[in-house]
Amino acid sequence: MAKILVAEDDPALAAFLAQALTKQGHAVTKVDDGMGALAALAADRFDLLLADIVIPEPDGVALALKASRDYPAMKIMLMTGYDAERQRAHNLDALVDGVVMKPFNLDEICGAVSTLLKKN
Repeated sequence: MAKILVAEDDPALAAFLAQALTKQGHAVTKVDDGMGALAALAADRFDLLLADIVIPEPDGVALALKASRDYPAMKIMLMTGYDAERQRAHNLDALVDGVVMKPFNLDEICGAVSTLLKKN
């Protein structure tokens, strides 16, 4: 079981992710913006940050930059539905462990998270 922080401003998608990952045996904390994510990271230890790139300040890219610096052992996966934003994330290859394109289904997101958490 991993502790996962989900930073997603779409309540329906955040609930879907939390439910799917909880059913996989993970402990999930949801926040709806970058500031909430930073507060959660300061208050607890997480194995994975799963963040949308397009969230209120700081956005997912800025959040990933700060999180990778402050919590180097934590894995980071970004989500986006925009090709331009995906390119921004790929420019962070050394810091981000993966990018998942929206829309995704249950098997895709759970598989991506599972694969990432198994990597050393």
